[in-house]
Amino acid sequence: MEMTLPKNRAKDTAYIAVFVALMAVCSWITIPTPTRIDFTLQTLALFLAVGVLGGWRGTLAVAAYLLLGLAGAPVFSGFSGGPGALLTPSGGYLVGFLFTALTMWGMERLLGRKLWVLGLSMALGMVVYDVFGTAWFLVVYPMGGETVGLLTALTWCVFPYLPFDIAKLAVAFGLSGQLRRHVR
Repeated sequence: MEMTLPKNRAKDTAYIAVFVALMAVCSWITIPTPTRIDFTLQTLALFLAVGVLGGWRGTLAVAAYLLLGLAGAPVFSGFSGGPGALLTPSGGYLVGFLFTALTMWGMERLLGRKLWVLGLSMALGMVVYDVFGTAWFLVVYPMGGETVGLLTALTWCVFPYLPFDIAKLAVAFGLSGQLRRHVR
């Protein structure tokens, strides 16, 4: 399969920039819950970027967002940025975001840009960033002197967030279906 590059680079660059900004703003929005498990809207923006822009432009938006943050711009959760953001126990989720976008793009390339493919790729993408985030946590957290097992890591890092992640995925799926036909 030959990869085709976007034809209108100025328009594509503008769309990508809008979604980079959306990811930054969504990462800054922290929603507290009664369970004291706060969450951001970062993954909502991740799913929207690929869902609306498609695999190529969406993955570029995610990569640009990550590079901007790694360069020191405070675009990550808690207005953080720089390479140190990856050294935290939750830094693996940031790495997982890129692989989520690549997974979604790959599914789009293999199965087309149908809505059912988008929903399936979002669900698989959620598994991808959770795998990266949990694996990273299992490596980085013990550097603080305390080790944890896989079940504990999942209990701390994944299970409490699943209802929120599923809700964000559903919202992103619905919005992507509506917005993608307006973005060419």
